[in-house]
Amino acid sequence: MPPGPCKRCFWWGALLWWLCVASSGDAPPTLQPKCTDFQNANLLRGTNLKVQFLLFVPADPSCGQLVEESSDIQNSGFNATLGTKLIIHGFRALGTKPSWIDKFISVLLRAEDANVIAVDWVYGSTGVYFSAVENVVRLSLEISRFLSKLLVLGVSESSIHIIGVSLGAHVAGMVGHFYKGQLGRITGLDPAGPEYTRASLEERLDAGDALFVEAIHTDTDNLGIRIPVGHVDYFVNGGQDQPGCPLFIHAGYSYLICDHMRAVHLYISALENSCPLMAFPCATYKAFLEGQCLDCFNPFLLSCPRIGLAEQGGIKIEPLPKEVRVYLLTTSKAPYCVHHSLVEFYLQEPRKKDTSIEVTFLGSNVTSSVKITMSSGMGAGGSSLEVRGQKNLNWIWTQQLKAPRSAPAPPTGDAPDSCEEGHPNWIRFYLQFLET
Repeated sequence: MPPGPCKRCFWWGALLWWLCVASSGDAPPTLQPKCTDFQNANLLRGTNLKVQFLLFVPADPSCGQLVEESSDIQNSGFNATLGTKLIIHGFRALGTKPSWIDKFISVLLRAEDANVIAVDWVYGSTGVYFSAVENVVRLSLEISRFLSKLLVLGVSESSIHIIGVSLGAHVAGMVGHFYKGQLGRITGLDPAGPEYTRASLEERLDAGDALFVEAIHTDTDNLGIRIPVGHVDYFVNGGQDQPGCPLFIHAGYSYLICDHMRAVHLYISALENSCPLMAFPCATYKAFLEGQCLDCFNPFLLSCPRIGLAEQGGIKIEPLPKEVRVYLLTTSKAPYCVHHSLVEFYLQEPRKKDTSIEVTFLGSNVTSSVKITMSSGMGAGGSSLEVRGQKNLNWIWTQQLKAPRSAPAPPTGDAPDSCEEGHPNWIRFYLQFLET
């Protein structure tokens, strides 16, 4: 039976549509990548290692593409001509996704055009800390095998930057050890202390694990490692008791984790804000607080390193030294950047009575008054004090003071903006006490 008129109309319409599409040259619609999130484990089965590699690219910073096989990488948005950054979290007591990871990824992608790969090992890091430590070697081997796939695609070892948090810092170190120290950079954010302070160099992060290794220490008296482990080690506020963190155990979980996690928040803030977190080479934290390390012309560094993505932390010296301790102070909240203010007093002759001098710094959102007492019988010479402050500091004298002839004149008005590129982060005032 010949087709009816309706059927003929349908076929002619279908043919016409096909011809129009074919002649238009339009490619089929591009498939959107499938987004994968971190796993959630629990105390019962969280100790068994199961790793996910999640790729985040500048075009879609909120979508994690699961890339495990070489074909996954080739079919993803991975760009072998860009730098590659791996983020490795640490111990996860309750098996949850790190609360800071999404912001970290987003800020990294805004700061640099790069491939960002989050290493999800929530399964394997949950439950008992020592079980997570036992998984470090296996995890390091899995990450090393994954990196070998990237190298086959044309990625260079020197373009790989691993950022490890707490226990993840030692994972990064072991991966770097497997690559004989030829990876470009490792950043350890408060590398874990328990089980690692006395570990061998092969077992923990050290300066031989990458071309440049840096570590930020914020909890050396509890969960973080207390020894230097990189070319440069930042001991923030001396490496412990961070401003704004609880000092007593009745604060609960915050007491346990606040200092330790401050390294992560400092790093995120350094990427997000223009005010540099600059540190000063010094033998000890006590010497730093006493104002003995005021400039960046340390013979081992020749410059003051800064937290962030600057190449080698801004250090321009070859070969790189190892285990250089640098110190800085911070405020209690982002952007954490401060001015380090030093006031020096010089006596022309010994005093027969105690003399107190008070110096007050006035800022847009801070007022800081400090009193220094010169004891009777104190010989001629100098005395100093250190004041934390923020931008736009003014200063006042509460007694008759003037600068000695050999010193620069005191500043007037606002203090200089030490966040400018290359400007030392110390504001230094030279004052001399006069008889009144």
